Amino acid sequence: MNDTEARALLVEILRTIAPETDPASLAGEEDIREALDIDSMDFLNFATALAARTGREIPEADYPCFFTMDGAVAWLRG
Repeated sequence: MNDTEARALLVEILRTIAPETDPASLAGEEDIREALDIDSMDFLNFATALAARTGREIPEADYPCFFTMDGAVAWLRG
């Protein structure tokens, strides 16, 4: 998965979690949780949906990687 594909997947999933927001406008280092005003349950739903879509388990220890778009894209590439 390249950066463009990873970012598109993240945006798609975030739109289902926070439909009233525009995740496509997030800057790479911007905190997703703060920018989209998502709570811990929303974040867990985001991580669960991402794991389901990619078929990759996301260990809880890796959750901080998903606090920013850049971190999430890097994790998905890895």
